[in-house]
Amino acid sequence: MPSPPPIRLGVNVDHVATVRNARGGIHPDPVRAAKIAVAAGADGITAHLREDRRHIVDDDIVRLKAQIAKPLNLEMAATPEMIGIAQNVRPHAACIVPERRAERTTEGGLDAAGQRETIGACVRQLAAAGVRVSLFIAPEEAQIEAAVAVGAPVIELHTGAWCEALVAANAAAAAAEFARIARAAALARSSGLEVHAGHGLDFATAEEVATLPEIVELNIGHFLIGEAIFEGLGAAILRMRAAMDRGRARIASSSGSSR
Repeated sequence: MPSPPPIRLGVNVDHVATVRNARGGIHPDPVRAAKIAVAAGADGITAHLREDRRHIVDDDIVRLKAQIAKPLNLEMAATPEMIGIAQNVRPHAACIVPERRAERTTEGGLDAAGQRETIGACVRQLAAAGVRVSLFIAPEEAQIEAAVAVGAPVIELHTGAWCEALVAANAAAAAAEFARIARAAALARSSGLEVHAGHGLDFATAEEVATLPEIVELNIGHFLIGEAIFEGLGAAILRMRAAMDRGRARIASSSGSSR
């Protein structure tokens, strides 16, 4: 069995900006946090520019693109305003997410299956600007088929339901959700998609999801920024990187023991 591809870590710096905006001014700076993350081993930086600019603002995106030495992944809704910003800034990648102003955080996956025309137009416009597009979707067959149909090269599987089941100590639901993620990752990869995952991940769940060989990138933000309060951002990222690497190593270990 060939070795699985390395797994990358994208660090989301949204909630550094949340703290900054709670008081106003310029501190703490998400660009500084991004530079610390890269120095600690992050493979990329993610930032979500929301319609209401509740955390990341336009200038943050411009500065991140100009100042970080790793790829920038812009999370965005499929709106004309956000498409225009992405076409102008040209981040390495754009992850299309659902967005409702009333939500605290992204509450579910994008309904690509129900919005094929809108999402397809967004994918084409961003691709024409040289931006690699991913769709943040639930681990469902219909959504994966829609991602293929609209020409998105990458998907990011929403891991929130699995993480929430674990927090609630609902073992049966957690097992079912993890199995759903595993099936979706395998289907997506066999369909030619690159597979990422994220939402609600901590050290333990990141290690576990890293055992799925089809998943090549995790995007993690809120948990890491929270841990940074207690142990520093660099240290938290080093711990996360180690957890992911342990998960990846378990694939080789289980493969060897099954021979």
